Amino acid sequence: MTRNSPLKATDLSVGYGDTAIIKNVNLEIAAGQITALVGPNGCGKSTLLKTFARILKPMTGHVTLQGQPITAYPTRDVATRLAILPQGPVAPEGLTVTELVAQGRFPHQTLFRQWSPGDREAVERAMHLTDLEDFANRPVHSLSGGQRQRCWLAMVLAQDTPLLLLDEPTTFLDLKVQVDLMALLSRIVHEDGRTMVLVLHELNLAAAFADRIVMMRDGEIVAEGSGSEVICPDELRAVFDLRSDVIADPETGRPVCLPRTPDHVARQALAAAAE
Repeated sequence: MTRNSPLKATDLSVGYGDTAIIKNVNLEIAAGQITALVGPNGCGKSTLLKTFARILKPMTGHVTLQGQPITAYPTRDVATRLAILPQGPVAPEGLTVTELVAQGRFPHQTLFRQWSPGDREAVERAMHLTDLEDFANRPVHSLSGGQRQRCWLAMVLAQDTPLLLLDEPTTFLDLKVQVDLMALLSRIVHEDGRTMVLVLHELNLAAAFADRIVMMRDGEIVAEGSGSEVICPDELRAVFDLRSDVIADPETGRPVCLPRTPDHVARQALAAAAE
């Protein structure tokens, strides 16, 4: 991959106590693309994302951010280069949408430079991108799940970083809301020149919207590449222990995973035995 990769893991092992969750991972994130981390529960996706954000310290190996070891940057400098949205964030009671989105400007402020016209413009732009202008003065807790998720995304966008790290941004959302949110993320990346790494559970969402997919199992990278390269029956069985068929979307050509039911698998086995 390009030597200009904005985010890179080298020989990375990460864990809790003496237990390694991530094991000797090497991964370069492509600039200007959506990279989706997929894999079964507990495989290390969120751990890898947190290590990319310098929330977790590696046991061995290192993370490089924009060509420099991430440990070389002061914390505020990291926050002006990458933003992370964790799983299930909760806003304080009574906080309005505008107040929440404005929190994203904190890394850009100092003791001598507080709120500025640039901060206001960044907040307004983030709310426009996420279609939140009509909710500006509403308390965040009064909104639907999809609307609240857009509020958190707007806060991350207002941070105005070239790198965005999102941990399961579509979890607990209705299917239509998931698709709308992923379409928004794709538009932001490809029209706004950002780079995004996100953890996803829904394979077909990853296949439909990600430029690159990284499959993980037991703390290791099993496969990486475009959806067409990595979403295939053999890889899905190896990573997820899932029997499936994979077809091409007739409009986009991207792969679509069709899980086989136990009855379908049994019928295939009987048919094969009868031949």
